[in-house]
Amino acid sequence: MTTPGTINRPRTHDPMKQVPTMKPSTYEPSAAGNPDTPSSAANSSRQNRTREMQLIPEALARAHMNDRLHEAESERRAWRVAAAQRMQRRAERASLRARRAIAMAVMQ
Repeated sequence: MTTPGTINRPRTHDPMKQVPTMKPSTYEPSAAGNPDTPSSAANSSRQNRTREMQLIPEALARAHMNDRLHEAESERRAWRVAAAQRMQRRAERASLRARRAIAMAVMQ
């Protein structure tokens, strides 16, 4: 997606509607102790939950459901084939019984 921002913090063009920037969490070490890393880089590395990353579980669930639907459909097809084979065998047995009955009637 090319839309800037994240799902929880969408970016708008109106500065009055902008959500204030995230404050660094209290349990993570701040970049102030390390002079090599500027604080803006630390903040940007913390904000790595982009919209695509937040949609990954949804995409995985959609793929899983798609797999389950295909699996269920193939299982239904297998059941239909098995039922058709059973009915065909039953019809063949009935046909043989009918032929025997006709043969017995003709013989007498």
